[in-house]
Amino acid sequence: MNIAYWLVAGPLALFYLYAGAMKVIRGRDQLRPMMAWVDRIPLPAVRALGTVEILGATGLILPPLTGIAPWLALAAAIGFVLLQIGAIAVHLTGEDRRLTLNIGLIATAALVIWPATTWL
Repeated sequence: MNIAYWLVAGPLALFYLYAGAMKVIRGRDQLRPMMAWVDRIPLPAVRALGTVEILGATGLILPPLTGIAPWLALAAAIGFVLLQIGAIAVHLTGEDRRLTLNIGLIATAALVIWPATTWL
């Protein structure tokens, strides 16, 4: 079960670590080519979202790795499912209808939930 967790959670955490860092570091003009929705959201909210993604990625990796509060991995995976449900809602209310990545991220985060329950 541990191998299955790391094979799915590792790349998911790397994705969110990268995406979150880009939201925290880059400006609106640099984010616009990748994320068409940034013009409809206040920049502080984009930065907060990036921070949440970084914290979630950390929650997927550090607790199971250290054995300290490993239930946080389950909470992070559930949080990413909820985050992507919200992302789909944002995409559907705007002009951006590209949902494939969001659906893939929901599926991957949902897949992480099952092996993450082994640490409860």
